[in-house]
Amino acid sequence: MTEANAPRPDKVAKVEEITAKLKEASAVFVTEYRGMSVSQMADLRTPLRAVGAEHKVYKNTLAKLAATNAGRDGLNDHLTGPTALTFAADDLVGAAKALIDAAKANPLLVIKGGMLGDTPMSADDVKALASLPSRDELLANFAGALQAPLVKTARLLKALPNKFAFGLSALIEKQEAEA
Repeated sequence: MTEANAPRPDKVAKVEEITAKLKEASAVFVTEYRGMSVSQMADLRTPLRAVGAEHKVYKNTLAKLAATNAGRDGLNDHLTGPTALTFAADDLVGAAKALIDAAKANPLLVIKGGMLGDTPMSADDVKALASLPSRDELLANFAGALQAPLVKTARLLKALPNKFAFGLSALIEKQEAEA
């Protein structure tokens, strides 16, 4: 490759940055933001940050190179027009819900799809993911399921001495009445 055809160092660095983010993220969602203002984009980023997700705009050519480098070629079909990538590491459902809620509030935001791990997702798949209970809800349900048998056992153990005491008291009263 001649020096004139070599990619610029800033472009190489940007591709490496996107590649690293794609490899770190458990899920990546692709949205179209055509017609959205800067303040609307900022309003979108706030709920995404709250769930540990990051929403970034990159050039499609650089994002496609990074997707190929990261082994996430399934994103390339969605990378047309003005697109942004949302990287979610932990709370995938929360990130999907935040995007769906933002798309309902602002029809200019269009969810195109994404990838969950190595599996490509359509826009309907992202909506289905958003309909699942959040991580916090699942943890609360799990804690409740673990707690229920313990509560029953504690009540049973508490009832045994009480019933024994009542039975003993009744026996003493019966013997006193007979005497």
